[in-house]
Amino acid sequence: MKVVTSLSFQGQCREAFEFYAKVLGGKITAAFPYSDAPPEMPITDEKYKSWLMHCWLEIGDQALMGADMDSGWAPNIEKPKNGFDVSVHTQDKAQAERWFAGLGEGGRAIMPFAETFWSPGFGSLVDRFGVPWMINTIPSPDWKPQG
Repeated sequence: MKVVTSLSFQGQCREAFEFYAKVLGGKITAAFPYSDAPPEMPITDEKYKSWLMHCWLEIGDQALMGADMDSGWAPNIEKPKNGFDVSVHTQDKAQAERWFAGLGEGGRAIMPFAETFWSPGFGSLVDRFGVPWMINTIPSPDWKPQG
C-alpha cells in the first residue's frame, strides 16, 4: 500500500511541483492540463486551460499528487492549508538541512531546523505556495541528544 498526499493549488500546481522535484530530487511523471480534458468536462474558461487537473511527482519510492482547483470546485481553497504537514524523513542530517533550506525559499520557518530530543535535525516550515512541511532526520540507533 502507498499513501499519497494530494495538494491543491490555484494555478500554481505546475510551478510548485517543478520546485518540489528540484528540491527533493524527484521526477514529474504526469501533468495533465485542463485543456486536455474530455469535451464533456464543464471547464470552459480560458484561465483554466493551463491549470493542471492532475500532477504526479515520484520521489524515490514515494509520491505527491496535485491539482489546480478554483473556489467553485473547492470552497476552502483560498484558506491557509491547515491540519496537516507533508513530512519527509532521511537518515542524512545534511540532506534534511538542504531540503529545509530549499523548501523554505520564499516561505517561512515555523520551527527552525535544529536538534530536538527525538532527532539530530528537525524543522517545520510553510513554503511559498502555502504548503506546510516537516523535515526530520531519523536518528541512528546510538544517537543521543547533545543538550
